[in-house]
Amino acid sequence: MCETTETARTSRPGTVTVDDELRRVEADVARHLGAARERAVAAGGAAAVALWDAVADAARGGKRLRPRLVLDVHAALRGSEDDAARQVATAFEMLHTAFCIHDDVIDADQLRHGRPTVARRYAEAARTAGAGPQTVRATGTGAGVLAGDLLLTLALRLVATAPLRADGPPPGDTVRTALLDLVDDVVQRTAAGELDDVLAPAGPSTVTLEDVVLTAAHKTAEYTFVGPVIAAALLARADAELVDVLRRAARALGIAYQLSDDLLGTFGDERETGKSARGDLAEGKVTALVVLARDTLAWPVLAAHLGDRSVTDEQADAVRVALEAHGVRRDAEELVGLYTATATGLLDEPVVPAAVRDTLHRHVRALAGRTR
Repeated sequence: MCETTETARTSRPGTVTVDDELRRVEADVARHLGAARERAVAAGGAAAVALWDAVADAARGGKRLRPRLVLDVHAALRGSEDDAARQVATAFEMLHTAFCIHDDVIDADQLRHGRPTVARRYAEAARTAGAGPQTVRATGTGAGVLAGDLLLTLALRLVATAPLRADGPPPGDTVRTALLDLVDDVVQRTAAGELDDVLAPAGPSTVTLEDVVLTAAHKTAEYTFVGPVIAAALLARADAELVDVLRRAARALGIAYQLSDDLLGTFGDERETGKSARGDLAEGKVTALVVLARDTLAWPVLAAHLGDRSVTDEQADAVRVALEAHGVRRDAEELVGLYTATATGLLDEPVVPAAVRDTLHRHVRALAGRTR
């Protein structure tokens, strides 16, 4: 996922900068993971302790887009829940890592941020111990599922215990309930989108462009943009009209983000993305590129290798050449531009404060130039 290259250097007069808060989030990620590990130590589970160590490694690095969105938007709305915002920002980073670990299991990915995934780490340990292929796979899958589960629970814990002010309006307890409802909705929609993504390769010829966009909205936009932006708005006690506009803008931006991610999954530089450029092709992912290619001369070349786990670099290169030559990449990039423009148009509505508009426009510009 993407990180902004431009940052909001200041928040409100007399307060710490957003960058200062983000550095605190980095420390909070380590602190909360360490505390969870200590709880595992106290429970006497050596295996659980080792799993938390693997989780902590999976949480290293990354671009911290989601916590930055929480902090950026909260500051732009002149919110005063700085401590709670930082904890909720940390929660969204935990949620993201959980989904990534689960996604690596689903897609059988071997690398994340250029390092072995949790599933691969455990699979390799089982192989080294002399386990057979079936046990190796089961070990990796089991560890990945459980690691993601641990982080989902931790994310919810952080939101539930965020140090909200009691006063209002609305009072802190009302905001907390709204935040928990938001996280629940985000998880529900993300799970639905991920399932649609998993089911799509079984019938790629029946998936429409509208289906691809809806999957992108659910599996990525909700927890990457909608959740963080709306959490910040709730923390800042924004009114319902502004929350509605921000929700629609964030969803459009999130769709553009996922469509851009799919382009990087085919055309990206592996040194930048940290993932194989053959991965989506080998897994049979039904992306916008696949749907747009069906009515072009690129389709026979793409269809011959879609879902082929043994696809070679040379064959993947041939697919990329065909997608370029027959305008499929261009059409997919125009689709990204369409949703980016939709987000920009919504942010230009009068109800959106100028500071929020400027903050989210920076994220729009970063999306246009992303390489990972």
